[in-house]
Amino acid sequence: MSSYTNKLPKMTVNNLSGSRKPTEFLLSLTVGPLLLGVLATDAIFSWLQTTGINSEEVFRGERLPVLHFPESGTQE
Repeated sequence: MSSYTNKLPKMTVNNLSGSRKPTEFLLSLTVGPLLLGVLATDAIFSWLQTTGINSEEVFRGERLPVLHFPESGTQE
C-alpha cells in the first residue's frame, strides 16, 4: 500500500491557487451576460403585462365607439 501512495502526485497549496484564478476569471465573464439576461427578462415581462392590460381594455369596450342603432318600432 505504501508503494501506491508513493506514486500519487503531491498536491500543494501552490497548485490549488493556480487553478483558482481561471475559475474566477470565467465566473467574472459570465456575470455580465447573466445580469443582462435578467434585466431583459424583466423588461419583456413588463411589456407583456402592459400589452395584456391594454388589450383587456379594448375587449371590455371602454375604448370602442358607441354605435346608435335605430329602433325598429319607431319607423311605422
